[in-house]
Amino acid sequence: MSYQAPVKEMCFVINALADLAAIARQPGMEDASPDMVHAVLDESAKFTSEVIAPLNHAGDVQGCRLVAGEVCTPSGFKEAFAQFAAGGWQGLAHPTRFGGAGLPKLISTACNEMLNSANMSFALCPLLTDGAIEALLTAGSKEQQDYYLPRLISGEWTGTMNLTEPQAGSDLSLLRSRAEPIDDGRYRVFGSKIFITYGQHDMASNIVHLVLARVPGAPEGVKGISLFVVPRFLQDADGRLNVRNDIECLSLEHKLGIKASPTAILQFGDHGGAIGTLIGEENRGLEYMFIMMNSARYAVGMQGVAIAERARQQATAYARVRIQGRALDSSHKSVAIIEHPDVKRMLLDMRALTEGSRAAAYMTAAHSDLAACHADPQQRRQHQALYEFLVPIIKGWCTEMAQEVTSLGIQVHGGMGFIEETGAAQHFRDARILPIYEGTTAIQANDLIGRKTVRDQGAVARLLASYIAETENQLLASGNPDARAVHGPLQQARLAFETVVDHVVEHHRSSAQAVYAEGVAYLTLCGILVSGWQLARALLISEPRLAEDRSFYGAKIVVARYFAGHYLTRATALRDCVLYGGETVNRLAADDL
Repeated sequence: MSYQAPVKEMCFVINALADLAAIARQPGMEDASPDMVHAVLDESAKFTSEVIAPLNHAGDVQGCRLVAGEVCTPSGFKEAFAQFAAGGWQGLAHPTRFGGAGLPKLISTACNEMLNSANMSFALCPLLTDGAIEALLTAGSKEQQDYYLPRLISGEWTGTMNLTEPQAGSDLSLLRSRAEPIDDGRYRVFGSKIFITYGQHDMASNIVHLVLARVPGAPEGVKGISLFVVPRFLQDADGRLNVRNDIECLSLEHKLGIKASPTAILQFGDHGGAIGTLIGEENRGLEYMFIMMNSARYAVGMQGVAIAERARQQATAYARVRIQGRALDSSHKSVAIIEHPDVKRMLLDMRALTEGSRAAAYMTAAHSDLAACHADPQQRRQHQALYEFLVPIIKGWCTEMAQEVTSLGIQVHGGMGFIEETGAAQHFRDARILPIYEGTTAIQANDLIGRKTVRDQGAVARLLASYIAETENQLLASGNPDARAVHGPLQQARLAFETVVDHVVEHHRSSAQAVYAEGVAYLTLCGILVSGWQLARALLISEPRLAEDRSFYGAKIVVARYFAGHYLTRATALRDCVLYGGETVNRLAADDL
């Protein structure tokens, strides 16, 4: 089934919920008008639906191949990437001084959603390049920035992130790769890296690897890790990329999903050392890599929204044409399955989860923009704190949400969903990696507890709760019965959230095992609350606009009510999991499990 970007929905969220106007009032963002945004999104929709989406199924079937040490991407990928680069899509939100368009992250987020909905395997290459760009912008030297950034932002070159090693998965303190200094200020890098997305491919003339390694005499553990930029090809004396660096692709992983993206095992330095340069200072590599990782984690959360949207579109289209069963009214005529109450329920689940998650994620992007460009330094700090609090929620909740939505997509198809030819199964398979890479859901939950809740004693969490309480007051003040119906579940969910924040702050030391055992429940509560809050805001905005477009705005009201009744009501149960469930998790010894 073809993909059609939901441009009208995206524009509504960008303008009405994420408040593009507030960003456009800041210095340097004055051009971010609704008309400009709509034009960019329309062009992105055309490109992704006509060029990228048709490669999705064929790429899944064909996969990538390693031939004589070189990686061949599926047919059409190289040509499509050339069009992607020529269109300036890689540089959409990056600085103009390096060739980017300098648009808000909020706008690039919508375009990236389209790209991932169209073809998640393809979209992974630009995603990793964005992370490399962010790391170099933050910690790279002027020479590194001037050399690498224009080429990465233009799409001429691509970037990767090299963390994981065979013996060191999420625990980077076990990292063994090493970097030995040489006389000219460069380093020779040695080691093995696994699970490197687009670690080698044929779509760009060079690949810029950002690699974690240890220098001689570095402290043990994570404090002794440095970050290096190690390109696949080096310049010769004439400035041409004729020198192959000492990097070898040993193999490609055979995966459940995202089969059209090459996941490489890379070996650095088997023939004297791969030449690289240090980013920033020695032993601060993990600090710099977290910049890249935070960018990637948010982007992966958006992948969850994107694949959910693709699965929702396909399931809805199939349900409209699949004739099966009889109507429940007196006619008893054969009907399309979309007329059956339980199919409607599943489609509403898919829509409410997707739209709520999208609104939460776009709102998070707006905080990032305001943190970067707001004229008031205090406001910048506040928006940055909210962005950092929300990132693990977006990554964890949106990717877990995608598991439910893509699974429901198969269920709507029935037996045909289990057949690969329909495409529903591919969405399910592709989505399964999302709660795993760039930090599992548990890692996001640990971050939410330790760095985002405990560190400031719940201050940012309570600030967020105060904003939600303002929306509750608006719902209560509304004379509309739909708004009043959403008020109660939203209020109860917000109170449950505040209770959990207090509990985590109070007990994270005395009952650490119990608190962290229910971290995913806390994160899930946050995801439901923030999504439900944004849908409630959409309801309030839609009520006075019904006369403009009853179909569009009426659906917003129904979706908000549905989410309130079916998801916000789960918040109190999740609260109780956190308060009372953690001790039970730890009662059985490991040997007894």
